[in-house]
Amino acid sequence: MKKNWWKILTVVLLFYVLVMGMVGRVPRQPILNETVRNLYFHVTMWFGMVIFLFTSLVYAIRYLRSNNITDDDKSAEFAKTGILFGLIGYVTGALWGSATWGDPLPKDPKIISAAIAMLAYFAYLVLRGAFEDEQKRARISSTYNIFAFVIFNVLIWILPRLTDSLHPGNGGNPGFKIYDSDNVMKPVFYPAIMGWTLLGVWITTLRVRIKNLDRKLSEV
Repeated sequence: MKKNWWKILTVVLLFYVLVMGMVGRVPRQPILNETVRNLYFHVTMWFGMVIFLFTSLVYAIRYLRSNNITDDDKSAEFAKTGILFGLIGYVTGALWGSATWGDPLPKDPKIISAAIAMLAYFAYLVLRGAFEDEQKRARISSTYNIFAFVIFNVLIWILPRLTDSLHPGNGGNPGFKIYDSDNVMKPVFYPAIMGWTLLGVWITTLRVRIKNLDRKLSEV
């Protein structure tokens, strides 16, 4: 039980987020209306994505310093979880855009930049699949991971702020803080970030354990 407390916390947090996300009180804003609830899902998925891709970067650097293949396993699996959360964030964002902007994928700098950033990580997966030798695969993909993360941050955080954007907080648009002036969303938003992130960690640790078992079985 002591080892699994965070898993119990994950279930509790996500149950709370799902219930409050669907029926809890939200600010009544023009155009956004009930779609503002997507803040608990779309935005938090992107938070999780950034956390997982950063964690993947950390383990990639650790591998390059230690040559410990377990670090490469963790780096690869955190990258895959980050990509998964990015895809979910992209889909939920498209649904939100369809309801509020009238177009699921408008020609918005942040959407285009996010798509390019995701392609950089899809290339990471392709690169890993191109090598049979696991040490060579680990070295090359870990090095690429560093450059991919730099490109990702430039595309996600810097370029969209240099031009006009439909997204809140970019291109001169006010951030979501102005829409939640009475702070009714924060008690759900922050637990949502924690809950989805813990779920991603749970998924990743399971995949790392499976990979370790597969390696041990292949060595027998």
